[in-house]
Amino acid sequence: MKGFAMTICIACVTTTVLAQDVDKELSLGNRLYKEGQFDKAADQFDRAILLAPRNTIASYNLGNTHYRNNKPAEAEKAFDLAISQGRDARATADAWYNKGVVLSSQKKIDESIEAYKQALRLNPTDSFARENLVRALREQQKKKEQEQEQQKKKKQEEKEKQQPKMNKQQVQQLLQALQEQEKQLQQKMQKMKVPSPGQPEKDW
Repeated sequence: MKGFAMTICIACVTTTVLAQDVDKELSLGNRLYKEGQFDKAADQFDRAILLAPRNTIASYNLGNTHYRNNKPAEAEKAFDLAISQGRDARATADAWYNKGVVLSSQKKIDESIEAYKQALRLNPTDSFARENLVRALREQQKKKEQEQEQQKKKKQEEKEKQQPKMNKQQVQQLLQALQEQEKQLQQKMQKMKVPSPGQPEKDW
């Protein structure tokens, strides 16, 4: 969505928490992501998830990768997975925020508002989430006003359609009545006609 901050950060790898093989997949995925090789990066993050299904960083980074690769539906699913796995409030808040950005880009305003609210509940200091929430609320209001205007226009059109319309026979009858009135008026005018000044009077 135009005007929305699209700041999405890639999560860093913490080697002390992750197993060595998972760490390797994530590191390679991060490198490929930074190089703009999103399809390959997504493959690496998918491998990391297969090795560690509850790895929040892998799901989170996969969501970011899909978003950058213009695959919003896949990004949304990955962020949902990261949210469901999130044990850290800050990481979960970031996943909610990123999901909000993805929803905003698809014009899913109502859903994006809820995502930004969730992000702010977990991290009230997130200025990006707050700004995007305000923009989304404005967009929602604008959308409601447009819908109300369309409904008003539709009702007016329906009202006009419901107004009685004359059929062919009624139109013919109306024309005949008007012709009859005109005929009677002409006859009346003839009776009231005064002789012109040059006309000779009658001889008795």
